Amino acid sequence: MSFNIVLIEPEIPNNTGNIGRLALATGSHLHLVKPFGFELSDKRLKRAGLDYWQHLPLTIYEDAEAFFRIHTDKNMAFFSSHASQDYWSIAYEEDLFLVFGKESVGLSTEITENNPGKSYKIPMFSPYIRSLNLANAVAITVYEGLRRLG
Repeated sequence: MSFNIVLIEPEIPNNTGNIGRLALATGSHLHLVKPFGFELSDKRLKRAGLDYWQHLPLTIYEDAEAFFRIHTDKNMAFFSSHASQDYWSIAYEEDLFLVFGKESVGLSTEITENNPGKSYKIPMFSPYIRSLNLANAVAITVYEGLRRLG
């Protein structure tokens, strides 16, 4: 049982390292879409992923267009704080692609507008917060999927 975790233009190496560690722990495949806000050799990335990074199933794409061209027929769930559906309404299935945007602005408007029926949010109940940490958001959704798939 596994998922595909997709980070489009990740900016913070510590988040990406933590998400890589989570991907390995959950049997998921990590997909990183350039441009990155860091180098893959960044010490913070490696530190957050500890010595597990070498075992991580990882695919890197030059840009979002390349990623979507390759995976055009895959089932995907897109995450945005602006979506109207909550993440618990996702029809989780094996090999589902869970797609997240960059830390500063999330997914592009183009991506969310092209996938309105497949866009989800994690509810937040305080008016003082705009978004959750990316690594936390990925963990919430991946483990909900694992729970559902049993």
